Amino acid sequence: MVNRRIPRVLEFGLAAALLAGAGYVSAQIEGEDRGAAPIDSSGDFEVGGVTVDTSGKTAEAARLAGWRIAQRKAWTTLSQRLTGANGSLADGALDSIVTGIVVENEQIGPGRYIARLGVLFDRARAGQILGVATTFTRSPPTLVIPVMWSGGSGQVFERTTPWQQAWARYRTGNSAIDYVRPVGTGSDPLLLNVGQTGRRGRGWWRTVLDQYGASDVVIPEVRLYRQYPGGPIIGVFTAFHGPDREPLARFTLRAPDGNGLNALLDAGVARLDQAYQTASRSGALSPDVMLSPPPQPEALPTPEPTPTPGADPIGDIIAATGGQAIQVQFDTPSVGAVTNGEAAIRAIPGVSSATTASLALGGVSVMRVVYAGDAAALRTALEARGWSVQEGGGTLRIRRAAAPDAPLAVPSPGG
Repeated sequence: MVNRRIPRVLEFGLAAALLAGAGYVSAQIEGEDRGAAPIDSSGDFEVGGVTVDTSGKTAEAARLAGWRIAQRKAWTTLSQRLTGANGSLADGALDSIVTGIVVENEQIGPGRYIARLGVLFDRARAGQILGVATTFTRSPPTLVIPVMWSGGSGQVFERTTPWQQAWARYRTGNSAIDYVRPVGTGSDPLLLNVGQTGRRGRGWWRTVLDQYGASDVVIPEVRLYRQYPGGPIIGVFTAFHGPDREPLARFTLRAPDGNGLNALLDAGVARLDQAYQTASRSGALSPDVMLSPPPQPEALPTPEPTPTPGADPIGDIIAATGGQAIQVQFDTPSVGAVTNGEAAIRAIPGVSSATTASLALGGVSVMRVVYAGDAAALRTALEARGWSVQEGGGTLRIRRAAAPDAPLAVPSPGG
């Protein structure tokens, strides 16, 4: 039994509120009629427009038979397209590489099935069987903001529009443009709207693109004109690129009535994608350099000195004695205080070295002490010699303990 998924447009709704002052203010991100998730962004090979007319004992049997016929026809078409020769595969092999059946139109009767279908083939497996390359170079991530003008007003994601749904239906995996297609929920209506497409400030654009992980932006726009209610629909399509809305292509399509609107928009998306791919190949779709983050100053590498024997006496002492390096902060109001402080520390048993590593005359200097013990033991030894010691983070802060006040002289009687 053949079981194939039928992709469809998924609709999501999201309601939110913005806090303003002491209360909540309804914002344009409210509403349930919003959101059209892309149905497929994979790179599967697609063959569309396959017509079948089959019969069977039941409606389900006729349908499955029609799908099998569609797989065979689509594989022959794909082989001709990629290799120039008609190819065929057994039904079992086709079942293993077909990833989906797209129902474009179907009529199901008690024992008959008439349909126009699309067939998706796994790109890697089909390419391996046909012996063709399956990888190609794509553009940097490019944000898509589909703008639809109808009845004199423009919309992007304020509500789910047929134009947004057409971009969600389009299979971008085989395009040379790496499209980033927002769903239209959450903060999308606030960040991506008709007003944003008219701004020129690169700073704000850079913030928006970073939000969606994109490096560039394209603005496919359609303006719909209805001759009369229920009558023909004319769509004027324009491919804009970048914050400056640089026009790359413009064309007009026509649908006989409202029933052909989706087909009109699908055809418009396909032609706009071709326009963007052509611009990318010619170099006209390169991202604006002002949309990239400002370059950070490159840090110059610090040359590391080659270690030589005796070049690091403190390190040699630590290695030879097995002692521990401890930082000691002490007051150095004068040069004499530095010398006296070092001499006082060296006089403590277990101290192998005491050298001022950071000198601050008139302030607090840092001494590097190599001691045969830990910081707690050194603190005890310092306090035993009259130092006031504070410990924090493995560093000792020492001060000379204040001398006790001298007793007041009591005058003798008659003195």
